[in-house]
Amino acid sequence: MNFLENLKMFVAIADAGSLIGGARQRRVSAPTATRALAGLEKELGVRLIVRTTRALRLTEAGADYLTQARRVVAAVEDAAATVTGRRLRPEGRLSVTAPELFGERYVAPLLFEFLDANPLVTVQALFSNRVVNLVDEGYDVALRIGALPDSSLTAIPLGAMRVVWVAAPAYLSRARVPQTPSDLARHSLVGISIEGQETTTWHRAAKGSRGKRPARERLVVNKNSVKVAAAVAGQGIARALAYQVTDEVRDGRLRVILARHEPPPVPAHLVHPEGRTASAKVREFLRLGAARLKALPILQGKGLETRR
Repeated sequence: MNFLENLKMFVAIADAGSLIGGARQRRVSAPTATRALAGLEKELGVRLIVRTTRALRLTEAGADYLTQARRVVAAVEDAAATVTGRRLRPEGRLSVTAPELFGERYVAPLLFEFLDANPLVTVQALFSNRVVNLVDEGYDVALRIGALPDSSLTAIPLGAMRVVWVAAPAYLSRARVPQTPSDLARHSLVGISIEGQETTTWHRAAKGSRGKRPARERLVVNKNSVKVAAAVAGQGIARALAYQVTDEVRDGRLRVILARHEPPPVPAHLVHPEGRTASAKVREFLRLGAARLKALPILQGKGLETRR
């Protein structure tokens, strides 16, 4: 195999997590895949993957090289597709990232529909609350919730959702219901700290709130699902994006409080790298994704009505 084929094999092995999986993806034998990886490592003079009888893992050099290798392979395949006209139909690997809980609830079903409609496409999805760098990490599309910083990414607006305070009826029955955001200082609060980000900034959460009030967080967790579960269990008041508590509010397990003091809704976008012609798989996913996500009541300021 030549250098480019060895590079493609390395990417396939890393994506599949095994030599055999990579070989199947490239439609070659396992020994051929082994030789291709060994040839690439020999040419580079560095070990990219550590292999044992039970596992396979990237070395530090391999992880760094994988990001660049994906970009090279994608660029070569895009160039070939342009020449042959294959950009007219969706095919190849699509990589998508979204916030964890929103991804599980809304993006995953969208990906299932997309796969059913596009049999020549495979999908890699990363649902994480950290902000993924699309260019550096080789992702095609991201679902972003919040104000977008200036960047070279192209953004498709999807709508906006409410930011709400919620608490369980049981908690509110034994504690005075807060009437203004300043009342939160007298309550048990459930906060969140995700992957090094600051915990919930309670004093900035409300329209017209004055000054900083110390957050009296009784519990701080690192997952939104646990934060919501804690609120349902009566551990205190939580601040959440509307999509995080839709079912709980509808079923009466949580009540929205301080509705008159909610901050402005938070926007949501689909973003993808600017400066390159989007492939057919990206264009088709953006078309389907924008249509389905814009139709979500939760992104139109609705969806938090309590069931009667």
